[in-house]
Amino acid sequence: MVLTGRKIIEAVRKGEIVINPFDEAAVNPNSYNYRLGATLRTLESEVVDARGKTEYAEHPIPDEGLVLQPGRVYLGTTVEVIGSDRYVPSLIGRSSMGRLGVFLQISADLGNLGVVHQWTLEIVVCQPVRLYAGMTVGQVSFWMPTGDRTTTYEGYFGSYSEAVLPRPGQLN
Repeated sequence: MVLTGRKIIEAVRKGEIVINPFDEAAVNPNSYNYRLGATLRTLESEVVDARGKTEYAEHPIPDEGLVLQPGRVYLGTTVEVIGSDRYVPSLIGRSSMGRLGVFLQISADLGNLGVVHQWTLEIVVCQPVRLYAGMTVGQVSFWMPTGDRTTTYEGYFGSYSEAVLPRPGQLN
């Protein structure tokens, strides 16, 4: 069951959901709009070895924006610290971004219980697009889990629990 916008507001006020900074104007009927952070990262290798060490370059987004190019994966972050130990967050891109050819969270849209941080965003574009730090790019919804909660994310891995900059992938 997904929370409505009013339930999101109520859960933030009760401390059951963290969205910081929180702006009620960013609440939708069943989600909250999140914004793009100030730094993007890109892979520097021509060929990415999924089991090897990857080198990333940081790209601060200037005031005039940054033009993203097709054929690259960009990692960004949310401006907002988002999470909950009661509700499961799910981050997706906004349809307005999709209509510009900007695709967010293409493989990792489901968060985990107990994780509260700035979320790493996967961004791919199909044509050159200029993005700006702080612009609304996606939305997060919150889902009520059912069943026994034997542990939270930190009990499993916890490697992304304090992310501030875009985090590269980690494979075993």
